[in-house]
Amino acid sequence: MTGRHVDRRTVLVSSAALGMVAAAGPTAVLAQGSPAAPRHPPATTRLTVNGRPATLTADARTTLLDGLREHLGLTGTKKGCDQGQCGACTILVNGRRVNSCLTLAVMHEGDAVTTIEGMGTADALHPLQRAFIERDGFQCGYCTPGQIMSAAAIIEEARRGAPSHVTADLAGKVELTDAEIRERMSGNICRCAAYPNIVAAIRDAAGERI
Repeated sequence: MTGRHVDRRTVLVSSAALGMVAAAGPTAVLAQGSPAAPRHPPATTRLTVNGRPATLTADARTTLLDGLREHLGLTGTKKGCDQGQCGACTILVNGRRVNSCLTLAVMHEGDAVTTIEGMGTADALHPLQRAFIERDGFQCGYCTPGQIMSAAAIIEEARRGAPSHVTADLAGKVELTDAEIRERMSGNICRCAAYPNIVAAIRDAAGERI
C-alpha cells in the first residue's frame, strides 16, 4: 500500500478544524462584508386617540399595541400573551373591541382609538372603573384595563341587540345576565380569578347609562 501514513491524531485534529469552519460559516460570511438584512423605512399613521389627533411614525411592522405603548406613551394598555389569547391588550377601534397585539398600526389610518386612558380620570371615573373598585373586580390589576375596555364594548353590543352564543331570543332585547356577561367576556383572562367580582361590576355598570 502506497501513500502517506495518517495517524489517529491527525484525523482528529483535521475533523475538529473542519467542524469549526462549518460552524463559523455564516459568521465568516457576514464578517467579510455581506449586506445585512434590509432596513424598512418608517411609516406614518394618523389616528384619533382618546379624542385627540395623533401621529404615529414607526416601522410598518409595528403592532398597534406597541405603537400605543412605545411610541405614544400610552402604557395603560397591557401586553400579556402577545398572541391574542389573554385580552389584556383590548382597546376600542371605531367603537369595536380589538386585540391590539394582533393588528398593525398602519392598518388603522384615520381610525378612532380608545384606550383605558380615555375612559376616565382620577377625579371623574368612568362608571365601569368605579364599579370595578366598588366590587373589588381586580387583584393584581394587570388584566383590568383590557377587562374594562371589553366590558364597555359588550354593554354597547347588548344595547344594539347583538346576540351572543348564549342569547336565547335572537330577535328580542338582549339582557346582560351573568351568563351573557361570562360568554361575552370569555376572551379576557384574569389569572387572579376575580371573575365573580368582574361579572358583578359589569352588571352594576350596565344598569347605568354610560
